[in-house]
Formats: sequence, C-alpha cells, structure tokens
Amino acid sequence: MPSTMNLKFSKGELTSLCLNGRERLFGSADIFQLQLRDSQGEAILLGARDAATVRSACRCTTYSDFSSVNEALGDLWVKVKINKTDNKSDWSISFGGISEEFCFEYTDFPRLSLPLLKDNQEGSGQLLLPYNEGVLISDASLREARDATKYREITYPSHGSYYMFPNMMQSQMCAYLWDDAGLYYGAHDPKRGLKNVDYFCCDNRLILRIRHYCGADFGKDWEMDYPTVLQAVGSEWESAAEVYREWFESELPAGVKKIKDNTALPEWYKDSPLVVAYPIRGHFDRDVMTPNKLYPYTNAEPILNEIKEKTQSRIMALLMHWESTAPWAPPYVWPPFGDVDNFNKFRDDLHSSGDLLGLYCSGFGYTEKSCLVEEYDNTERIEKEGILDAVCAAPDQSVSKSIICTMQRSGYDLCPASAKGKEIVNEAYAPLFKEAVDYIQILDQNHGGGQYLCYSKKHGHPPVPGKWMTERMQELLHGWNKEATNMLFGCESAAGEPFIGELLFSDNRYELNFRIGVPVPLYSYIYHEYLRNFMGNQCGCPLTEPYDTLRYRLAYSFAIGDSMSILLRDDGGISSFWGSKGAFITMDKEKVLTLVKNLTSFYKAEGKSFLSDGRMIAPLKVDCPDFTVFNQAASLRLPSVISTAWDLGDKKLQLLVNPYDDEVTCTVGERQLKLAPMSAISIEI
Repeated sequence: MPSTMNLKFSKGELTSLCLNGRERLFGSADIFQLQLRDSQGEAILLGARDAATVRSACRCTTYSDFSSVNEALGDLWVKVKINKTDNKSDWSISFGGISEEFCFEYTDFPRLSLPLLKDNQEGSGQLLLPYNEGVLISDASLREARDATKYREITYPSHGSYYMFPNMMQSQMCAYLWDDAGLYYGAHDPKRGLKNVDYFCCDNRLILRIRHYCGADFGKDWEMDYPTVLQAVGSEWESAAEVYREWFESELPAGVKKIKDNTALPEWYKDSPLVVAYPIRGHFDRDVMTPNKLYPYTNAEPILNEIKEKTQSRIMALLMHWESTAPWAPPYVWPPFGDVDNFNKFRDDLHSSGDLLGLYCSGFGYTEKSCLVEEYDNTERIEKEGILDAVCAAPDQSVSKSIICTMQRSGYDLCPASAKGKEIVNEAYAPLFKEAVDYIQILDQNHGGGQYLCYSKKHGHPPVPGKWMTERMQELLHGWNKEATNMLFGCESAAGEPFIGELLFSDNRYELNFRIGVPVPLYSYIYHEYLRNFMGNQCGCPLTEPYDTLRYRLAYSFAIGDSMSILLRDDGGISSFWGSKGAFITMDKEKVLTLVKNLTSFYKAEGKSFLSDGRMIAPLKVDCPDFTVFNQAASLRLPSVISTAWDLGDKKLQLLVNPYDDEVTCTVGERQLKLAPMSAISIEI
C-alpha cells in the first residue's frame, strides 16, 4: 500500500503522516514524553519540546539540555532513531546522563495526534485495541461515560482495569483504521516487558501512545532494544492482526507450542467442555454467604446431569464461593468450605461420568478482612508475620491498601517478585496442586496473569516497573505448572502474551468491551492455534436485557473457538451473567440449552477440525439483518449472524452461526444462504 511519512524534529514532533496520499495526523504532540523518579519517589515528567538543544544526523535525533525542567537534569540526553521504508518505520529510543539521584520510569514513544473517535469528526476512524481480547472503538465518548472505564493515568496502587500489557491488554499493539487505510502501531519486544497501550482525548483530538516501562535502577541509562513499528495496513482490523501475528510467530515465548503439537494438554482440552459456573454460598457477589441449594456439593449433580443430557456436552463444573476462608479473599483458600468428604465425592462423581471440576481463585491479593464473611480477619497475622514487607510499595516506599475488589475484601496487593511474597503465594496455593482438580483459575483478579505495580527498593527488583515483572511471573507460573502436572491454570481475561504457555484456559472477558465499543476476536486471530479460552461467567456484562443477549454471547464464544459457559442458579435456572443482584436475570433455559446442544453437535460433527486448533483468517463479508442492543450508555447495532473464517491448510472455511429463533437469510460473497434457528453451518471459501 502506498504511504509517505514526512518527519520533522526541530520542534520534537511528527508533523506529517500520509497514507494513500491523505494526511492522517490531527494536530501535534511531543514525539516522546519521559518520566523519571528522584530518590524520594517524586515524579519528573518532560517532553521532546522541553529540550533546549536538538541535533539531527543519520536518522538519529539527539535531545539535550532539559535544565529548564530540573537543573539537576542538565546532562540528560535522549536519542531517537528511525529506520524508514515505503510503508513502514521502525522507531527506537534511548536516554541517559543522569546521576544516582534519579531513575527512568517510562517513556511514551512515539506519541501520535490523530482525529478524535467521533462520527462527525473530520478524518475520524476506528481504533483497534487488544483490550479484553479485542475491541473496535468508533466513539471515544463511550469510554468516558462511566468511571470504571474512563481514561486514568497509571498510578500506585494499581487499578484492576488499567490498559496494561501483559494484563487487560493481551498484546503489545493497536491500530487506527480509516475507511481506505489503516495505521498499525506495535512494539515488537520479544522480552514482552510492561507497557501501557492507551489513548486519551485532548483539545478535540486523540493522543495514541505506547508507554514503555524501563525497569531501570538509579543512575542507569536505558535503551529500547526492540523496534516500535508504524506500518501502513488495510482498512480492516484483520490486516493489522496479520502484521502482529507474523512478528509473534517469529518470536514465540519460551515453551509455547501449537495445540496440535502440545502433548502436555489433557485429553479433554479439544472436547470444548461446557463450563457451568455457580456459587455454593449466596447467589451473587455481595450476597449473604450462607449455603444455597447447591450445597452440599453433590446437590448440584441432578441439575448438572440434566444439562449434560440436554446439551450432549462434557461438563466442567466451575465453583465460586467454595473457599473455606472467605469468597474472593486471597491468598488462602484451601480446604474447601464445609464437608470436605462431600467435595471429594462430588469431584469423583464428575470424573466417573467423564466430566470435570474447576475452581475460581483470587490471585495476588492479601486479605486483611473479608467484607462477606465477618469473622475472616487477618489483621493480627499481617502484623505478626510482617506481611507488609511483601506487598507492593509506592514510589515513596509507603504502602497503601488495595483498590481492587474492595466490595469483597480489604487488604493489600502482594508483590510475588519479592522473596516473601513468592513464599506466601506458593504456600497458600500448594495444597490445591495436590488435588485431583482439572482446572484452577489461579489468577482471577490478575487480568492476563500480570502482577501489580511495585516500586519497592527492598524486594530485590528494580525500583520502577519493567520487564522484570514479566520475567518473574513467567518463572512463578512455570514452577506452578511443574508442580501441578495434572491440571490447567488460567486467569481473569485471557492470558497475556508472555504467559500463554502457562495459562492455557482462561476466563475470556470480551463482554466488557461492549462498554467502550464492539468486541472483535483479535486474541483468537493471533493466538488460537496455541491455546483456547472459555466464555467465563460474563461478570460485569453491560448489555441491558430488553433482548436476550446470552445466546448471542454463547454463539460469539463458539464462533471464535472458545468453550461456551452458562451461569447456574441454585433453583436450576440459568442467569444472563454473574455479578450483583440486579444482574441476576433468568434466561429461557430450554432455548439456551437447545442452542448449546446444536452448536455442540456441529462441533463434534465438523467444527472440531478448525475450532479446536485452527488458524483464523479474515472472513468474507456477510450481509444479514442486524439488531439493536443497549450498553447502559448508548445503543449498538450487531449483526444477527456471527461469522468467522478458518484456514485448515488444504481448504478454507467460513463459519456462520444464527443464535436466535427465526430463520435468517444472508449473503456471503455471491451466495445466498438460509440459516435455521439456533444453528451453525460452514461453507468453503
């Protein structure tokens, strides 16, 4: 695709970026911002235009003399290098010249000023983000409509919903897409260090950035030892995904194998079990934690057997509120609540019928007090055992309470990179590894498998976030998998890219993307040959229910190659999604189970060949009726037919799924097709 880039650095900014002969920038921004910390933890932020001296030579521009920002930074220098071809440019940055009183925390580089995501904004397009498995954003105001999603600066203590890689951002890329062209923006970092892939609105424009965390010690220089790539691509999101997938497969994380080559996977993995999630105490997250009708554990067996019979599916019972301590109150969970013998019988009964048992756990928090079980209180233990020495610390070395899941617990965020933090989580979770459980969502509330921000000078890691976080997590997860050879681990949201070899079955949270845009299967497009996920308990789904969206979400999960999930009530009914009492909406059980049965039958007959370990490709356009759903802030139009396409090597297939009650007529290419109610078909393309 033709493209030109006209770069000017005299003022430290990118002044022109043309694709297909059209200017794509909207306004200007510093080409980089750089944040340092002093010895007291105070932040110092500066940008390219703060440099008093700028020199350019041989594709390298050097910025120096930042004394106007801070006199002590008089010797600071920053070098920006660019290698450019016709449709691609590789960017790198390095900096140094500081004293032992300072360290580098992060750089935003390169920063792009683009049209605001808004229908009536001149030059506006769509933004592709790898947030919660993939989203297309066409209206920036949707994210700003609620506190839980709006832009916020990355600060300590960590929010669970930061746009961090590897966390809720599973890949280190994004793309801005117009109707005639696209701009791919990706960090090709084989070490997969910590990054913030994000955007914010400023002066009626959009600033797009990748923030690279340095993980540097005091007084040390830092150099980006990987390229950050700007590349012209097509206007469809799959075009950007292809660029990143090609790089990913050239630099696979250690130990990552394709599903078809991974002999360590359990035999049930390719069966795509139906995950049936439910609590055994209470009925929703903040309910009174008294046992419900699904306790003791074997009480659920008649309902599970009914679901198994009606769907003709292998079942994975995935338990919530099962911990003997308190629900969602990490790290201590074992033994299970109540009658341990009955728990063991329930597990053995499942296994004897070919079914599976999974457990939700809660990651790297350290609970001081439970908000759900009043008697659970670790206050004295925290003081007696010096637990605060193992929790994440602020830049000034103070320790704050966690701000994650505070409706369920109060406590702190453990730093598993500290010796004591690692010891705590290892000891807490070790008893589970000895049990005959098939799956543990070991890092629920640690989205993507990432840890939280820590600036401690006492833990043996650098005093600012960086690639050390990825390295320590890879080591920890690898150790857990060696210890627990007969079970799989997962996390909330899909596994971040550096952890996909260790977290092979996770709770795909794509439904959260309806808060800010429309989900797209970016994760499956890049990674599906290497792992698969399951639909999860759909916690926090923002879709209101004048229309039954559960069947649509089931069909979406199935079509992207994930295992389907349903949320069971203790009266035998099925809810739309997990969460508060207000979200506990009952669906038409028979229709839900019929859809699951029909899709499972299709999977067994022909879908397994590509939905198990296939390679996703861009589908042919499908013309079909659409319908309106509501996300609490706006209405969204969704196609009535969900479609994906797959490359099997010797042929290519397109899958089409109709999740609802009426026959649908659609056009694919030049073919007109009729889809029966609640059915799936595949066609060769």
